[in-house]
Amino acid sequence: MPLQDLTPQLRTRLSRVERIVGLFVSVATLLLLAGFAYYLHHTAQKKGWFLTKAPYFVYLHSGAGFKVGDTVRLLGFDAGEITKITAAKPYEYDEKGRMVDVYIEFYVHAPYIGYVWDDSVVKIRSAGLLGARFLEVTKGGTSGSTNKLFPTYQEAGSKLTGILIPTQKAYTNIVAGAKYHLEADEPPDLSSQMDDVMKQVKAAIPTILNLTNQIAAVMANAQSISSNVNTLSSNANRLIAAAQPIVTNLHVITGNLKEPRGSLGEWLIPTNLNSQLEQTLGTTRTTLTNASATLTNLSATVVTAGATMTNLSTTLTNVNLTLLTANQFVGHTDTNLTALLDNVGSSLTNLANLTSNLNAQVQGNPQLVAEIGHAIVSANDLMQGLKRHWLLRSAFKTNKAPATATPPKK
Repeated sequence: MPLQDLTPQLRTRLSRVERIVGLFVSVATLLLLAGFAYYLHHTAQKKGWFLTKAPYFVYLHSGAGFKVGDTVRLLGFDAGEITKITAAKPYEYDEKGRMVDVYIEFYVHAPYIGYVWDDSVVKIRSAGLLGARFLEVTKGGTSGSTNKLFPTYQEAGSKLTGILIPTQKAYTNIVAGAKYHLEADEPPDLSSQMDDVMKQVKAAIPTILNLTNQIAAVMANAQSISSNVNTLSSNANRLIAAAQPIVTNLHVITGNLKEPRGSLGEWLIPTNLNSQLEQTLGTTRTTLTNASATLTNLSATVVTAGATMTNLSTTLTNVNLTLLTANQFVGHTDTNLTALLDNVGSSLTNLANLTSNLNAQVQGNPQLVAEIGHAIVSANDLMQGLKRHWLLRSAFKTNKAPATATPPKK
């Protein structure tokens, strides 16, 4: 039905509904704009868009483990962000004449700019066993330098007013693209260190095996020497035991023959045999002297065997010390492997925390989708209500399709 055909009362009611709908749309638009403005403000604060930023750059030998957007730390806090990573020009050198390979640009935001002085360095830290690394800027004044130190940038309130010239120890105005160069302390990456450790272990294995072979040979020689000493001692004991009756008998015989007068010897030994007997006794004394010398040599041999046993004990003590040193080396290697596994566990824990945070964000997104679906359902209910309203019912009417002619029944 055209608007001109409506009565004044219907026109008044229709205008009132239109004003209410317009007011609702205006309020919804304002709320949407306010929410979007709050989101932009929150994002700007989170990203640090309102903070003062001081640009820096550093040269490294390898860019592995870095990516644009990684945080830069200072005093353990997130104090900046990497903005650019690129390869240096071929055969490019820094101010000190050293060849450079990788160029990394980053910034440090307030309130950490004042901590960076001309003696600050960028240390490359490992972020786990997966090859990730990050930049950490050291606090100025901690290098132990006795020279006068200067902050890298001059600040006036929330603005940077000057940049330090290191060679002149003076400040100049900041121009577009000006950045301060910091020295880098870059150790070898974790994979290179692991390769070096494995090379040292492989090089030490043949030495350890050779040491065990030498120990086995020393033990075999010690066992053989001990067996020979036991045999020699047994033979000496048997020889001494066999010579003891002979010496006793000779002592008794010589005692009887020393004073032959009034004894049986004077009858048994004639005068003509006395000289022969004396010669025989002299020969016997010589034999006994030789036997005594033989026993003395045997005693010296036993003493030499004792000294050999002492040297063997010293050798075994040295072998024991060598085994203790090898045990300590294996213990240190075990400790290093334990620390390495602990680092692997920490990296896996951090990875689990990261995935749990991502899961929480993904679980939070369906609420927004549910709110949008609820808004669509509410809008549909509003349209259905307008269709049923007695004033606007005619505006939603549609022409019915012509009825199909039914053939007459026969």
